[in-house]
Amino acid sequence: MNKQVIVDYIGSIQYTPEQINEAINTNNGKLIVSGIMQRGSTSNEKNFNQNGRSYPLPILKRESEKYKNVFVRERRALGELDHPESSVVNLGNVSHNIVDLWWDGNDLMGKIEILPTPSGNIAKELLKAGIRLGISSRGMGSVRELGEGKVEVENDFEIVCWDLVSNPSTQGAFMSPLNESVSHNKQNKYTKVHSLINDIISVM
Repeated sequence: MNKQVIVDYIGSIQYTPEQINEAINTNNGKLIVSGIMQRGSTSNEKNFNQNGRSYPLPILKRESEKYKNVFVRERRALGELDHPESSVVNLGNVSHNIVDLWWDGNDLMGKIEILPTPSGNIAKELLKAGIRLGISSRGMGSVRELGEGKVEVENDFEIVCWDLVSNPSTQGAFMSPLNESVSHNKQNKYTKVHSLINDIISVM
């Protein structure tokens, strides 16, 4: 079976604007956030995302360990702002670097440093303004059909990176302020994101 690019929206990292500013002040000007990166499935408990995709825990643990030992350790665990369906990380669009990965039960946790790049600065200003961003995994591999629109990632899966996204398809997969009202509808949120991005770009 041929490998394909597998993009999923899994993680949930939540911070208030006040916590963002505090994180910057306590990390020598660096913005560092942490939270859930991905979720694994066991043979007894299948976790499916809204794409109907499941990641077996042994495969995800194997690949996250490889990623941590190489990319995180060598400080090149880079990701982009938004999620291009490519198996290559575009350095011109890099926004962040993952500085640590660890497991909490079936949840893969991560610590992310927002970089002072053009895309990183956009992400930083969005977060400081209270805009919710999501985390999106990108990998290469094949999938096995399980029926009823559900698939399972196969043993050939490899992690490419995790990206920051503005419009995730998985419910709740946002880096969101804890005090944000849940009454805002999706259109308002997405319009606000794109408007703020245009404002930031216009003054760069």
